[in-house]
Amino acid sequence: MASKWLKSLKGEKAEESSSSEGKKSSVVHVSDADFQKVVLEASTAVLVDFWAPWCGPCRMVGPIVEELASDYKDKILVAKVNTDENTRHATQLGIRGIPTLIVFKDGREIDRIVGVTPKRELEKKLDAALV
Repeated sequence: MASKWLKSLKGEKAEESSSSEGKKSSVVHVSDADFQKVVLEASTAVLVDFWAPWCGPCRMVGPIVEELASDYKDKILVAKVNTDENTRHATQLGIRGIPTLIVFKDGREIDRIVGVTPKRELEKKLDAALV
């Protein structure tokens, strides 16, 4: 039952396989030390997933973020920030709950998504960032 729900979040039909085996991850892991350079000074739009390893909803969003990184590989940089290990930017950005996904463009936040969100909704936000 839970797998059907997760597949629906990912925008897939329940009977289809969601395997992403064999795909190399395009996600960049970012620390407080390199956040400025990697995210804020990026030449493309950036989707940043603020997460923690103990967070159940973060583990649900993780595979969706990995898929988005693959789907938008040459268009948008996809990054992850572990908020347990890197608190500075999470605090500065006012992140109060995780998972929080923030879309940055030209060094500015242009969209924010808090909680588990279907893949199709995230795609809409990323497509808007490409305009």
